[in-house]
Amino acid sequence: MFIAFEGIDGSGKSTQAKMLANYFVQKGKQVELTAEPTKHSIGKIIRAAFAKEIELQESTIAALFAADRLEHIQAPENGMLAQLNEGKIVITDRYYLSSYAYHSVHVPMNWVIQSNSLAASILKPTINFFIDIDPKIAMQRILATRTNIELYETEDNLIAVRNNYLKAFDLIGETEKIITINGNQSKESVFQDIINVIQNL
Repeated sequence: MFIAFEGIDGSGKSTQAKMLANYFVQKGKQVELTAEPTKHSIGKIIRAAFAKEIELQESTIAALFAADRLEHIQAPENGMLAQLNEGKIVITDRYYLSSYAYHSVHVPMNWVIQSNSLAASILKPTINFFIDIDPKIAMQRILATRTNIELYETEDNLIAVRNNYLKAFDLIGETEKIITINGNQSKESVFQDIINVIQNL
């Protein structure tokens, strides 16, 4: 099983990914919890751009994400395909739907989708959980819990990204299994909604 968590910054998706990984471990399953950008060499460049340590063009960042994602999938020892082939449940905090939503604020969405088409053809999630939250609430959470605000973490950008998620879902239609979860609830209620879906897979 391959599960991707999606949502704007501050939606709680990272917390939910960890909670779900712990849930499976308690059930005796082998789990690989991962995230994008990765800790591979390309992912480190992306993280430096997010931290505003280096300056890159938006199209360059989008292209780097596509490259980092292919490494994430295909790395021989710790790539997601290798983990799945070992029988593990793989849970990722962000996947290509994040690129569709975030990068298309600055570059054409069709280009972003095309640049990630190889990744999508190699490894598609069993299910994508989209944690949908009001951007105002998300920004309040970010300001309350972070000491450093990253590149895309402004309320205006979060509004644009959320709108792009919804636009992307319309574009890709039935090609992806996407479950929208109300992220405005408590983390316990969000998690229960996720478990209800998992138990019915």
